[in-house]
Amino acid sequence: MATAINDFIQGIIMLGGIVAVIAAVLNGQGGFASALYNLAEIPSEIPSTLGQQGAYTSFFGPDPLNLLGVVILTSLGTWGLPQMVHKFYAIKSEKAIHTGMIVSTAFAIIISGGCYFLGGFGRLFDHPSLYNEQGAVIYDSIIPFMLSSLPDILIGIVIVLVLSASMSTLSSLVLTSSSTLTLDFLKDTIFKNLNEKRLLLLMRVLIVFFILLSVVLALDPPTFIAQLMGISWGALAGAFLAPFLYGLYWKGVTKAAVWASFAAGIGITVTNMVWSYISSPINAGAIAMIAGLVIVPVVSLITPKMKKEEVDKIFSCYEESVTVKQKTALPVEER
Repeated sequence: MATAINDFIQGIIMLGGIVAVIAAVLNGQGGFASALYNLAEIPSEIPSTLGQQGAYTSFFGPDPLNLLGVVILTSLGTWGLPQMVHKFYAIKSEKAIHTGMIVSTAFAIIISGGCYFLGGFGRLFDHPSLYNEQGAVIYDSIIPFMLSSLPDILIGIVIVLVLSASMSTLSSLVLTSSSTLTLDFLKDTIFKNLNEKRLLLLMRVLIVFFILLSVVLALDPPTFIAQLMGISWGALAGAFLAPFLYGLYWKGVTKAAVWASFAAGIGITVTNMVWSYISSPINAGAIAMIAGLVIVPVVSLITPKMKKEEVDKIFSCYEESVTVKQKTALPVEER
């Protein structure tokens, strides 16, 4: 519940911020039509166009395969992140699920669509400060440079916007990680007979530990921050997405298949960090998710199944009778 309320407040800030930033950036380029015309004028000699004149006015841009990797990572990834799934424990009723579906879809369209839309106009901004000593683009400097000419009030909103997005993920992941590690692993295994007060203290200590770990990782980041997201989402969603998804609707998922999904998701991500056989960590994360979706059903078909009694007990919650008004569900004889 704490995570859900936290995300709600930060989400409101993100909605207002992304709309204001897009409007300001387009206004600085003379409007949407003028900005689109300027994109078409980018010469084909520039390497990022891959030799295509007007590449940035096409629907998929000059590099659709890498764009697909980004879309898969940011779309499928949220389905398999434990800190996202954890929020469902705060749902009060079935009515809230329907409302949440509408609100979250609208939020995703505005935030994700706004980010893609804004990022597409990044090529219109060129300055020596956007390149390192070797002449390579410093990708994380593009958006700050785009916003540098905005009024101070909008820059302040953007800073709060970025902090809200970062804190939303950090708070969710840290709270989920500390509670999971404490309740599902340390309790009754390493630390036995812990009372509620000591459990809460242990969770708080782990929260501080995970925050410090995040700081250490941030001090030595990859080439650009999206690669770090590819690594973290690839490992987490690559491990959990397939077991979560298949486990909801299919009784045939086996324990071996779940472990295989964990090994594939984490294995692909970690080994690629060492040997870089997939050039982009973002694409590696997307491949880890897809691999899990293939591995779980295949391994489940060839490995020993769980006892039927255990599976039926797990899925028995789907068979519970629920009383609803007639306008919501017609009687069987009238269907």
